[in-house]
Amino acid sequence: MDDLKKRVEEITSLLEKYNYEYYVKDNPTVSDAEYDNLMDELIHIETNHPELKSPFSPTQRVGGKVLESFEKVKHKRMMLSLADVFNEDEVRDFDRKVREALGVDEVDYMAEMKIDGLAMSLDYVNGQLNYAATRGDGNIGENVTNNVITIKSIPTRIKTNQPFEVRGEIFMPKKSLEKLNIERQEKKEALFANARNAAAGSIRQLDSKIAASRGLEGYWYYFVNATDFGITKHSESLKFIEELGFKTNPERRICHGIDEVINYINEYAKKRPNLSYDIDGIVIKVDDFKYYERLGYTAKTPKWAIAYKFPPEEVITKLRDIIYTVGRTGKITPNAVLDPVRVAGSTVGRATLHNEDFVNEKGLKIGDTIVIRKAGDIIPEVVRVLKERRTGEEKDYQMIDKCPICGQPLEKIDAMHFCTNPKCDARNIEGLIHFASRDAMEIDGMGPAVVEEFFNLGFLRSIPDIYNLKNHEQEILDLEGWSHKSFDNLMKAIEKSKSNSLEKLLTGLGINEIGSKMARTLAKRYSDIEAWKNLEMMELLSLNDVGPVMAESIYQYFHNEENIRMLDALKNAGVNFKYLGPQINMNSPFANKTIVLTGTLTKYGRKEATVLLENLGAKVTSAVSKSTDIVIAGAEAGSKLDKAQKLGIKVMNEDEFIALINQK
Repeated sequence: MDDLKKRVEEITSLLEKYNYEYYVKDNPTVSDAEYDNLMDELIHIETNHPELKSPFSPTQRVGGKVLESFEKVKHKRMMLSLADVFNEDEVRDFDRKVREALGVDEVDYMAEMKIDGLAMSLDYVNGQLNYAATRGDGNIGENVTNNVITIKSIPTRIKTNQPFEVRGEIFMPKKSLEKLNIERQEKKEALFANARNAAAGSIRQLDSKIAASRGLEGYWYYFVNATDFGITKHSESLKFIEELGFKTNPERRICHGIDEVINYINEYAKKRPNLSYDIDGIVIKVDDFKYYERLGYTAKTPKWAIAYKFPPEEVITKLRDIIYTVGRTGKITPNAVLDPVRVAGSTVGRATLHNEDFVNEKGLKIGDTIVIRKAGDIIPEVVRVLKERRTGEEKDYQMIDKCPICGQPLEKIDAMHFCTNPKCDARNIEGLIHFASRDAMEIDGMGPAVVEEFFNLGFLRSIPDIYNLKNHEQEILDLEGWSHKSFDNLMKAIEKSKSNSLEKLLTGLGINEIGSKMARTLAKRYSDIEAWKNLEMMELLSLNDVGPVMAESIYQYFHNEENIRMLDALKNAGVNFKYLGPQINMNSPFANKTIVLTGTLTKYGRKEATVLLENLGAKVTSAVSKSTDIVIAGAEAGSKLDKAQKLGIKVMNEDEFIALINQK
């Protein structure tokens, strides 16, 4: 057994060395076959002697553990965020404040890529990875070790027995995102909008095999306890952790004075599109650690570092056409058809134009050369027209007056145009998509592409048809991309949706003015859908937050004979019509109070806390005003907390909030 244990150690050391050479140094010294033979030998030993298998064995790099949830981890030192600046003047102002505080004429800075990923902390004890944790609220994060160790460039063992913590960014390279989205498209799954969302979603998978398949990477940029090792500069600390096996970003640079920082920013603004990963700015840190304590910290950020954020990336393309989509309410939205162009990490070929007034205000003509960007680096939007590039061949824009799908005349209400034909195919398809969506009935496997295909084939024409899809089993199995397993999974998801609580059904019905939050509020008030059929206008108008438009919409929906027949069909199919959630506790200290949540709550997510408060009889709003009774402030609370204090509104921290909800 001792010989086997020694052999496991020997193989593990070799595999870790080869991983480092391949994934960190990009300089492999052995063939794939030699690497695979060693891995196979280790798997064989661990299979026959599981007592020799370490949680951090190289064999665990492929994932395989499935968790029910992530444990919470309290950071040994708070994971601070950085203050943002947005232009050269603000960068120079940061430098001025630093120099004045230190009484020096020039400061050396380290300039580094601000990678658009997920902040991560790696903690080591006795040279062994102890845990990998997300930032969370800065004080408490989530233990995601099982997923992080699937990233092969991350060392699980290091050559020091001293306590050791390093922080960095987990990210998804552009090629990995492209590959992942191709796979998701083939499976008819929703695509990831950007690499940051994809990386965060991958790290938060409970099945580590999924994380392992996503092609994630990590760069490490902050050695937390570097001074314990006698290191005096940030630049030296990065060289030190490199020597220990951590992958650091080679694009970093020491800048002597702020002019060199500005030059670096301008250089990488141009290089940004050609990097293999997405960045949204440049991080600027004072290099010498001896200045850190002198410069100090605000409540949220260090004063020795800032993050320069790039302005939204703007690109030029051609407006080839304007087409129209029809929403489930009949709303007609004009959309720009563009020459495909890459912007902020993905290729864009469409951009919403909102409504007729927006198009006219921008002065758009078909054939125009235009500037687009992504709002928040997510949603493509048209910024302006380059009128100086017009050739005279452009065509004036004219809003349509008939539905592009059913041909019925449109009605203009305020700035929007609507198709008023309730039997319009486009409206019905969008309504079915909404019914099956996550916010509504949560029918996994019934995304937009599947709904549209089934609708066009005649399997789906109304909501109750969803619960009769089992009658089309063979027809569906004959379609490309469908198997017995995928069909069975869809049937299970449909069957599961029958047991949803009433608020999910109300959301899915798509009643005008009724979103998921209002659906939950009303479901608690009228806990059986049968009661809705008998509601009168005066009773609806007496409810909090129900105005004349919403009341009219609810009344008309439940007094429409076709809707009643549809509801009867759903009831006959076995769909639950009752509210299954907790009842409102009007005896709680939050009953009839208007509450605003701000900052990060560590025990409850914002959505969870909102539901909890509503169950305690509170009204949760997003804005602080004189009518606000209580502001519950978590970590990093900002302007809402400031406003509450100015208005003299009661402020409660998270501990006080938890104590009140737990009191008997």
